[in-house]
Amino acid sequence: MSKLLLSLETSSPVCSVALHHLETGRLVGQTELRLEKSHSSHLSLLISQLLENTLHTLADVAAVAVSDGPGSYTGLRIGAAAAKGLCYALDIPLLAVSTLQSLAHQVAAVTARPEQYFYCPMLDARRMEVYAGVYQADGAEVLAPTPLLLDETTLAEQLAGQSLLFFGNGAAKFRPLVAGHPHAAFLSGIEPSAVAVGALALEAYRRQEFRSVAYYEPFYLKEVYITTPKK
Repeated sequence: MSKLLLSLETSSPVCSVALHHLETGRLVGQTELRLEKSHSSHLSLLISQLLENTLHTLADVAAVAVSDGPGSYTGLRIGAAAAKGLCYALDIPLLAVSTLQSLAHQVAAVTARPEQYFYCPMLDARRMEVYAGVYQADGAEVLAPTPLLLDETTLAEQLAGQSLLFFGNGAAKFRPLVAGHPHAAFLSGIEPSAVAVGALALEAYRRQEFRSVAYYEPFYLKEVYITTPKK
């Protein structure tokens, strides 16, 4: 029986699912849906279809990884609930991978001479705020995930001595503020992917960095504000 890692990425408008072989690290299959507010109704279907299309069943899944955040509060909750439900039902371990770190890994893996850059994924947090982190090509953390209010001085220290690649759905807001800066480069069309989550989760699995299925909560980064409707 195959031993598979099932990875879920629901932190952005893209709902993404991937399967990796736990022993070899080989990507078995992936699927995604680019449809706003579809995660709750389509995630289970995407998982079922991916397993069916790769000729596997849930019995082949030996661990589940989920994108840990930051990102969409609703999306992260949906992903966490699905991952925890699968792990509980199948009695298998749960892994969680930083959304920002997996984005950085995704870009560094396809960058020529990746060691020449720092990697700064930015996720939109509305208005002129983003969730961001800065990473080296090997995944080492230069700046831990943090909410940033964007202006001309944002990340000035990091930009002073190193070329940075900016990407993610929040990077476009920062681009005009550093236009012409010799150390700032921007990539478009980079979305969180379950494939990158799985790649990092494979390493975490080998280190047995498992999360508590009962008590795991996503890394929202900022407090979740829940309001009650007016009568």
